Amino acid sequence: MENYRTSSHSRFDIKFHFVWITKYRKPILTGEVGKRARNMVREICRTYDIEILQGSVSPDHVHVLLSCPPKLSPSKIMQLIKGKTSRKLMMEFKHLQKHYWGRHLWARGYFVASSGNVTDEVIMDYIRNQENTEPSDGGDSFQVTKE
Repeated sequence: MENYRTSSHSRFDIKFHFVWITKYRKPILTGEVGKRARNMVREICRTYDIEILQGSVSPDHVHVLLSCPPKLSPSKIMQLIKGKTSRKLMMEFKHLQKHYWGRHLWARGYFVASSGNVTDEVIMDYIRNQENTEPSDGGDSFQVTKE
């Protein structure tokens, strides 16, 4: 419970593992480009109250484990990070335009997986064992509390 974060109307512990790659898997995230990409991701995350728990910039892809507020969906987070970093990196490092004449630095799509402190089975057991519940009448595992 000590890992829960708080916003004005919620208490949460939402973590996502993201991976995204450069277009054509070109190994361009080295040296100053890689450092600048890392700093941009840090800046974007700070702006949107996203905590970076762990991260790694490899020559052709990026891994991050993020703790995110519930108002941000994984797709919105990737839109912010990939969009802003692509535009700024292309502007700041002119040599990248030779590799990416179509103005897209990142490949389409990304990988995302949620992460948590408990397993699905623990949550299902917790819900299943709530006091004063009646069995479901719909053949599923969705119960109603007895009056």
